[in-house]
Amino acid sequence: MSLLRSNAMKFLSICIIISLILTFIISVLPISLEPCNCESYIESHNSIHNDVQNKKYYNSIINSLNIGNKKKLAIVVPFRDRFDELLEFAPHMNKFLTEQGVPHHIFIVNQIDRFRFNRAALINVGFLFVKDHFDYIAMHDVDLLPINKDLKYEYPESPLHIAAPGLHPKYHYPSFIGGILLLKNDHFELVNGMSTKYWGWGLEDDEFYVRLKDAGLEIIRPQNIKTNMTNTFVHNHDRLHRRRDTLKCYNQKEETRKRDRKTGLNTMKYNINARKELDIDGVRVTVLNVKLECDKNLTPWCDCTEMPKESKLKSKGRR
Repeated sequence: MSLLRSNAMKFLSICIIISLILTFIISVLPISLEPCNCESYIESHNSIHNDVQNKKYYNSIINSLNIGNKKKLAIVVPFRDRFDELLEFAPHMNKFLTEQGVPHHIFIVNQIDRFRFNRAALINVGFLFVKDHFDYIAMHDVDLLPINKDLKYEYPESPLHIAAPGLHPKYHYPSFIGGILLLKNDHFELVNGMSTKYWGWGLEDDEFYVRLKDAGLEIIRPQNIKTNMTNTFVHNHDRLHRRRDTLKCYNQKEETRKRDRKTGLNTMKYNINARKELDIDGVRVTVLNVKLECDKNLTPWCDCTEMPKESKLKSKGRR
């Protein structure tokens, strides 16, 4: 009996000692009773990871360019459903610019949302993506290829319109600045980029021309070019296969002929869903899959599918 009592006392003593040790450990550990904000941690971790990935991405591009003390050119191509043209564009432009010694990279800004094509908004997205790492941009149509080697893509002190009216295969009016336009970053930001109210085809370049003029910027064009509108560029546009979206719905026709002093870089709403690297005949190209947002209270013509059928027919008859 005395043995049992002795063992019980030993067991009780051990339990008390263990309890005291556990109590001490718990008291000194930095345990918080606050709930774990795990989502914030994950978001923060992903953000840091993205920053690291982006730095590696840009460094890999910059390191691949033969820069020296030259300015870096970002070719910004607004894009949708033009893969055939892209296959020819990328190797042609890479060869053309490499022969000129112009450090460059091609960015394809691919619109993947359900709205009508918005060339100007896509150019804005491309500029915002590249502006911290490149010195100037070329707003470049994918179906227009320069073939005269005297067309220089060097850093422009003023906006340089490569596809000048006397050289472009199709458009020849004096205020035309479409096709291929080079601008340094400061000038593009000075005019707040391009107006984003132009959904569908046409007029966004004409509005941009007015922006440049209002800002006091002189638009220069290639000089001493001995070719003309028939042999300066290759224009890969099949108007039957690639029908332009010229539909005008709602009050689009009236509103898009007005000077836009509201929209531009500072009003952009979009999401880059993915950044992909594409190799086309050995030429590295960056593809940005972009979803644009549309405020239908401001520009209901970003989507004409909901317009009554009879109204669509009237709109077609007015263009």
